[in-house]
Amino acid sequence: MDTIVISARHQRTLDTVQRILAGTCKTHVADSPAQLWGSLKTIPFDGLFIDIPRLEELAAAIDGSLEPRALIAQIRQLRPMMAIIIIAPGSEIRQAVSYMKNGASNYIAEPIDSEEVRFVLDEISRERPQQSELAYLRERLWQDDALDITQTLSPIMRKVYANVMSVGPTKTTVLLLGETGTGKSFMAKRIHRNSNRKYGPFISVHCGAIPDTLIESELFGHEKGSFTGAHRRKPGKFEVAFGGTIFLDEIGTISMAAQVKLLMVLQEGLYQRVGGDQALTANVRVIAASNSDLKQMCDAGQFRKDLYYRLNVFPITIPQLHERKEDIPFFVEAFLKKFNQFNNKRIQGVRADVMAALMHYDWPGNIRELENLMERAYILESSPIMTPDSFPSELFEDHTFPADIVTAMPATLAEVRRNGLEAIERRYLQDLLVRNRGRINASAAEAAWAPAS
Repeated sequence: MDTIVISARHQRTLDTVQRILAGTCKTHVADSPAQLWGSLKTIPFDGLFIDIPRLEELAAAIDGSLEPRALIAQIRQLRPMMAIIIIAPGSEIRQAVSYMKNGASNYIAEPIDSEEVRFVLDEISRERPQQSELAYLRERLWQDDALDITQTLSPIMRKVYANVMSVGPTKTTVLLLGETGTGKSFMAKRIHRNSNRKYGPFISVHCGAIPDTLIESELFGHEKGSFTGAHRRKPGKFEVAFGGTIFLDEIGTISMAAQVKLLMVLQEGLYQRVGGDQALTANVRVIAASNSDLKQMCDAGQFRKDLYYRLNVFPITIPQLHERKEDIPFFVEAFLKKFNQFNNKRIQGVRADVMAALMHYDWPGNIRELENLMERAYILESSPIMTPDSFPSELFEDHTFPADIVTAMPATLAEVRRNGLEAIERRYLQDLLVRNRGRINASAAEAAWAPAS
């Protein structure tokens, strides 16, 4: 490691670590919590040596309710590749080990031994190339994964992706709306990956799957003895998501009591564990999703209006699959690629009549239904191209396409002309994709037009 920052409350500890590191790397001493925090935010250090008393001082200086282990997670978010070495007295080794579970790289015990310091540095130096490679591969994986799904020929989805790109880097709360299976969870991950918190945790909570009696404990944690069966303190999802993003799916199902606590998080950035009286800081970005009409629920007294207004800062509606059928070939290609990664088969595409049937079906279950149908057919298929025999016969029963363009009356001639041109273009692209068996590049070349990604 090239540059190390050292911060400890005891001068003797500072002098010892600085003496051991002399000649091996550049060292920077932070004499106070304020100086340390300022240095961490401005200088890309390779490593941090910090003793437990200074760690506690820094947490208190940043926020009186901030716990040291949460601070470590915050430092890890700020400097993902920086090694964090805890200096602990012999009596607090267990505490140092618990900090490692929250993101610290290693610890050294006091009295400090020079050989132990060098051993820890050597171990971290050996791991750094692996960590760099993992970070690179993780980013590439995210990018590659995104390329498969975020390509679109749909004007509606282009607007959705534009909104995702705009809101991603902000701290704004996002509300994702849409039917079940339209991809709200995927869109929440896209927002997280496009944010400044992308190296922090992404915690997904399916609120509808948690009983009302447990939802508060699940989200905000509980103290030991706070209710029957609470044998130990349990951190909640907001605590685990510190420095990252929490995705609350089916937000309309949570109890009124949980709604009050969630409102406090969004308004004040604070919450309390069940049975606790200590205010904890919620350093998280909230993304919520619902397939229900929350405004209608507010009118019926089933959802708090003030919470709805806090969640509805930046709403994004995800269209149903039947509204973006031109994207079905993209999904087919992406699902086949995914299935091929985890199986020995190498299925390259689907037959033209299969693609035509997929494009014609209404997909009431949206993208999830398409994926499930494709997975079942993939398992049954024995040839390199998917045939109708692997799909349900009902998919091919009603296979007629309307020839006429239906217009809503009254409408101006300009509106009729615009709608007609859009319908003709959509039908043309569908036929083109069917003829080329869903191959995007071949279809684009034939149309002499490259689709936007």
